[in-house]
Amino acid sequence: MKNLINNKIILITGATGSFGSELVTILKSKFKPKKIIIFSRDELKQFEMANKLGDDEKLRFFIGDVRDRDRLNLAMKDVDYVFHAAALKHVPIAEYNPIEAIKTNIIGAENVIMSAIQNNVKKVIALSTDKAVNPINLYGATKLAADKLFIAANNLSGKNGTVFSVVRYGNVLGSRGSVVPFFLKIKEKKDKIIPITHKDMTRFFISINDAVNYVLNCTIKMKGGEIFVPKIPSFRIIDLAKVLVPNCKLKFIGIRSGEKIDEILISKEESKYTIETKTDYIVFPKIAIDNIKTLNINSKNQKFVKDNFEYSSSNNNLFLNTKKIKVMCQKFKFI
Repeated sequence: MKNLINNKIILITGATGSFGSELVTILKSKFKPKKIIIFSRDELKQFEMANKLGDDEKLRFFIGDVRDRDRLNLAMKDVDYVFHAAALKHVPIAEYNPIEAIKTNIIGAENVIMSAIQNNVKKVIALSTDKAVNPINLYGATKLAADKLFIAANNLSGKNGTVFSVVRYGNVLGSRGSVVPFFLKIKEKKDKIIPITHKDMTRFFISINDAVNYVLNCTIKMKGGEIFVPKIPSFRIIDLAKVLVPNCKLKFIGIRSGEKIDEILISKEESKYTIETKTDYIVFPKIAIDNIKTLNINSKNQKFVKDNFEYSSSNNNLFLNTKKIKVMCQKFKFI
């Protein structure tokens, strides 16, 4: 992996978010990139990141928005790899401001694609979400459209042009907006009442460190057009609440608009194009499946999933009970 990263110029969109910040930290500590370009629109977060990381001539802080293709074109000059993490992600806010979500998540994706092709970027890997699978809310619909754009971009870049792939995973454990900090705040209150939308609700989770390392590994093996899905644990939200806040009172408030009881990372429709490895699933574009020789499937380490396979947080082989959730929370020092 070091040969991939060392002495290369890397641009990260949405670089001041949870994923981008961790990626920058890992790139600085474990690799020797020639330059890391922090591309985001929040000058305060960039200022705070710069203060936290200290003086480093390899870091470049670019104020910019993925909606602005001209700014992206300027930022991507001589860039080798792009990690696209910028997005509007809040489900209710996207429902209320649909056009804004479309501008950032879909038009922004197009701008990243065209700027990368124009600047001869070697590889682009985009972050997706479980909500892009059979979406029932606008945020998921915009991310589905973005995924389709990145996969199809390989047809635009040409045989020796920019390579595009997507990584799709679930919630980042303990990140801003996740349930862990929300539950821990309730733990500090006198009346420990936790609102639960549904008693059977399940969710996938991945640590931010695991997410970044998985994306970096995918950058090595990507050939273009794949959707990479890591094998990650899942559990019932009600069980997580009981572990984080013992003796809490649960208040069932009903499912919110645009919310699912279970999360799905691979749909039944995608199963016919999906292979399984020891650590992940890879959804290939249909054209690659039609030309099966290009996949080089190794029966010992890779196999096609069964027809109508669905990777759901409710039927996951890595489903955690309360005992395992407690071990996980202790590992990440949540309790």
